[in-house]
Amino acid sequence: MADNDNHSPSKADIDKQFAELYRRHLRDVYSYSYYRVGNHHDAEDLTEQTFLQAYRHFERALRESHGRPLRPWLIRIAHNLAANFYRDRSRKPESAIEDAGMISAPHTTEALVEGREELKTILEGVAQLPEDRREALIMRFALGMDNREIARALGRTDGATKVLLHRAIRQLEGMVTESTAETVPETVPPTDKA
Repeated sequence: MADNDNHSPSKADIDKQFAELYRRHLRDVYSYSYYRVGNHHDAEDLTEQTFLQAYRHFERALRESHGRPLRPWLIRIAHNLAANFYRDRSRKPESAIEDAGMISAPHTTEALVEGREELKTILEGVAQLPEDRREALIMRFALGMDNREIARALGRTDGATKVLLHRAIRQLEGMVTESTAETVPETVPPTDKA
C-alpha cells in the first residue's frame, strides 16, 4: 500500500484516466486522421494506432504534461503515424476501393451543388498546400484547436504557429480565388470598337 502513497497512481487509476482521454478525444483524433488520409478505413486504423501508442506512453505523458491538456500530444502521435502511413504507401502503391467514389442520392438544389463545388475547390486547395500549412489548417478548422495547442502538436512556438496559419489561409485564399476565376465565365461581353 506504501507504493500508492508515493503519489504513484494505480493501474486502475491510469486506465480510468486513459478511458476518459479516449472518450474526450476520439472524435478529434479520428477527424484529424480522416482529413490526413481521406478514407474511413485508414482513418479508423490510424485512430486505433494512435490510441494504442498513446496508451503505451500515457504514464510518462501524464508526468511530463504538468497539467496541460493532452490533445496536442495525441494529435502529434496521429500526425507522426499519418506521415509513416504516407511514407509506407509511397513504397508500395495500391489502388483503394474508395477511389471509385461514394454513391449518394442526387440532389437538385442549385445552392447545394454550388456549396459542394466550393467545398471541393477548398479541399483541393488544402491538399495542394505544403504539409505544415495543411496540418495547421486541419488542426485549426477541422478540430477547433487553438494556436497554443497547434504549436504544441507541431513542435513550434506560438508566434511561428500564428504566422504559419496566416500564411496558410492567405495561400489557400489565393488558390481558391484563382480556381474560381478559371471556372467562372466572363459575364461582361467584350466591346468591339472597330
